[in-house]
Amino acid sequence: MSTVATQTVDVEENLIQSFCDVISDDLKLLASLNGNELSADSILQLKSIDFPRHLGLLLSDPKAKPVLTTLNQTIRNWPETLAEKTKDLLDMDFAGIYLNHAYRASPQESVWVDEENLAMQQSMFQVRDFYKRYGLEVENWRIRPDDHLVTQLQLIAYVFSGEINTDDLKDIAQFLDEHLLRWIMSFAERAAMHCETDFYASLVLLTAFYIEKLRDLLAEILDEPRPTTEEIEQRMKPKVESIIAPMKYMPGTQESW
Repeated sequence: MSTVATQTVDVEENLIQSFCDVISDDLKLLASLNGNELSADSILQLKSIDFPRHLGLLLSDPKAKPVLTTLNQTIRNWPETLAEKTKDLLDMDFAGIYLNHAYRASPQESVWVDEENLAMQQSMFQVRDFYKRYGLEVENWRIRPDDHLVTQLQLIAYVFSGEINTDDLKDIAQFLDEHLLRWIMSFAERAAMHCETDFYASLVLLTAFYIEKLRDLLAEILDEPRPTTEEIEQRMKPKVESIIAPMKYMPGTQESW
């Protein structure tokens, strides 16, 4: 390989690694915001970094623009110490989305993709198998299952945080297709509809738009088009094994007593 070619490859690899580092930081923050109640410290942090304008990805979807604007203005307008009523409403939204299912918008994948809308079903074990590829497991699956929104965001952030190669990017793209992207927008839209605060209504939608944009960028980097929704659903259908039943006696087909 020539020196010029080698330098080109090095530049491309460095750009991809820089991209991955940015994505990892973004996803860690989104996982934290979706996974923890807002504290005084986290509010100050969001104000200091001018969230969400500091995010590494430019969300170009026209539907994302008003979400970004609302979220940014909401945080900018917060005083350093929130009024008790404002904090109570934020806590109520957090609980309604992530803790007590009051908003009927579960952050668990199984509830959205299982035919009977049950938690902790097949998709939880599929996601668990993906974690095992990277030597990971959830801390307590009974409290926050493997297919929970937050654990999936944490997983992707972890993969992006290491030295990443093309196979890893393909794995992430496949994981997003087969898991998060099958349900995250439906979850976000339903949760946002019930939220009392602009912060959480915007946060859940922002998270969904971010994942969509990330998948589009992976398609560009890998030079592989995204599969259609129909192709994904066909791929994820349970495999039915053909079972050959043993021959049974049928009257009139063989000698009888």
